[in-house]
Amino acid sequence: MADKRERFTLSRHVVSFVGIAALLAALLLPQIAHAQNYPNKPVRLILPFGAGGVADVTARLVTERFGEKLGQRFVIENMPGAGGINAARAVLTAPADGYTLALFSNGTAISVSLFKNLTFNPVTDFVPVSSMGYFDFIFTTQAGSSYPTLAEFIKAAKQKPGALNVGTINVGSTQNLAAQLFKSTAGVDVTIVPFRSSPEVLIALLRGDIQMAIENFSAVQSHIADKAAIAVASSGPVRTTFLSDVPTVKEAGGGDFEARSWNAIFAPKGTPPEVIKVLNAALREVLDTPDLKKRALELGIEAKASSPEEILARLKSDIDKWAQVIERAGIAKQ
Repeated sequence: MADKRERFTLSRHVVSFVGIAALLAALLLPQIAHAQNYPNKPVRLILPFGAGGVADVTARLVTERFGEKLGQRFVIENMPGAGGINAARAVLTAPADGYTLALFSNGTAISVSLFKNLTFNPVTDFVPVSSMGYFDFIFTTQAGSSYPTLAEFIKAAKQKPGALNVGTINVGSTQNLAAQLFKSTAGVDVTIVPFRSSPEVLIALLRGDIQMAIENFSAVQSHIADKAAIAVASSGPVRTTFLSDVPTVKEAGGGDFEARSWNAIFAPKGTPPEVIKVLNAALREVLDTPDLKKRALELGIEAKASSPEEILARLKSDIDKWAQVIERAGIAKQ
């Protein structure tokens, strides 16, 4: 009798296991089939920036090859707007099927602390795919300046508190917050002057209205080549490949300073994991292409893929980092 009960119990467990396995297969097979057919139509990549900026240029450079690799067009849609809200809304209201993706940047991390009414959470509403590129900012002075090195600029700033001006684009931009971070790590009192655009920053530098500018390499490249401006430091943890003779801010005496920006692809929460794997694998191959890496470096961008976990960790870290800078600088939420 006991043997019959044991056999009955075992049979019931086997049936339960088979039922669970069947249920799991029913849930997973559509996702696997979707990934095997993905992509079978054009994919949209939504940018929270206008055309022509570093993020836009990076995205177009990468997605052209991305489309060739996956056999479908990747269509870039520029949806600029405060905090990236317009772009995020467009992605989150689309089906989570891998056909509508978001470009995130360091600016996305900043937006979490900079905007009062951010209508999305980049960490919980999205899932990471991979980074696309990283880039540093260049600290630049005017040719013939009294401060041909960053060390001399720091020395002068300490001797004349409040007398020197540093130009950046608008308040809350990565360049602007990098200047705020520099004040803190270098222990200097300088006046940070925000401008509406990169060209305005550089005009002010060449005119002598500001003594130093913090900008993307692509924005200052021609002025450095023409010897109208001098690159005195780069903002990353190590020297940039394209300006290897220029020290980092930390090397030049700017304290424990690092400010890198990045671009990455994220998808709306609920996107099938198999689709994320397809996208990540394709990006790794595309970003490892020698001619793409070379072209990116010419623009001041280090083309580099990551695991989803790595770029998510970077996003979280930068959210915390820039929140502290914004609070310390007393920048009002927008």
